[in-house]
Amino acid sequence: MDITVRSAGRADLPFLLGLYRELNPDDAPLPAETAGAVWSAIAAQQGRTVLVAERGGVVVGTADCVVLPNLTRGGRSILFVENVVVAGAARRHGVGKQLMDAVVALGRSSGCYKVQLLAADDAYVHTFYEACGFQVLAQGFRRYVECDVGAG
Repeated sequence: MDITVRSAGRADLPFLLGLYRELNPDDAPLPAETAGAVWSAIAAQQGRTVLVAERGGVVVGTADCVVLPNLTRGGRSILFVENVVVAGAARRHGVGKQLMDAVVALGRSSGCYKVQLLAADDAYVHTFYEACGFQVLAQGFRRYVECDVGAG
C-alpha cells in the first residue's frame, strides 16, 4: 500500500489526537474547544509544519516540525522535530522512514543546516533514527516546568 506524506490540515485534528494518545496514553484527552484553539495557534505559527503520513487514505503517522531562524551557521535555520508517532498497527511498514525522509526534505527546502530531535530512551527508537541517517551526537537535557495557566 502506498504511503504519502503531506502537511496536516484542521480536518486531520481528530487523527492527530488519536496518534498523540498512542504516544502519551496517560495524558488526559484535550477538550474539543481547547484542541481547536491549539491547532489554530499551530497553523498560524510561521515555520511550523505538522506532517502526516497516510496509508490507504488513513492518517497513520505524524511529525511536528519547527524551522527556527538562526544567527549562526551563516544564518541557516535549524529544523526541530517533536511528537513523532506512527500508529501501532502501521509500524514496520515503512511509514516512519517515509515520514522522516519528508522531515529531512522539509529541512533541506527550508535552508536548514541540520534537523534535530530528542528521542525516547528506548533502543528500538534509537535504532530506527540511526537507520534514517540520524546520529547520536549530543547529550540532551530537559527540565519540566510548572504551568501557571490553564492549558498545563
